[in-house]
Amino acid sequence: ILVPVTGGDSDKIALQLACDVARQYRAKVYAIHVIEVKRTLPIDAEIGPELDKGEEVLDEAEQFARRANVSIESDLLQAREVGPAIVDEAVERSVDIVIVGLPYKRKFGEFSLGATASYLLKNAPCQVWICRESTV
Repeated sequence: ILVPVTGGDSDKIALQLACDVARQYRAKVYAIHVIEVKRTLPIDAEIGPELDKGEEVLDEAEQFARRANVSIESDLLQAREVGPAIVDEAVERSVDIVIVGLPYKRKFGEFSLGATASYLLKNAPCQVWICRESTV
């Protein structure tokens, strides 16, 4: 089970679902945090603040899974775009499910999935489960 984490509140929803499913099916959880690197920089550029935040986000995901008694691995990735990086990771790890937590966002007054979730729904080679935060 692959869970992309961003450090937002929706991570907890996605991680809880991933841990519940992992316990039931004795599956492994893979948490990833993707740092989007601007095209003006080399893909492997050292981006200090983003790396520190990414490590912190992954540490929190690992602690969450350990408290739930679930096996977890985490990885920090750098990519030009988040969606393709998640799909590539899903393919590389041969996961069965990608579970994504989404905040409730509005764009021009209407709810919006956002570019990353839309990309995953169109291109992921496995099931994609979306856990949206409540509207309140």
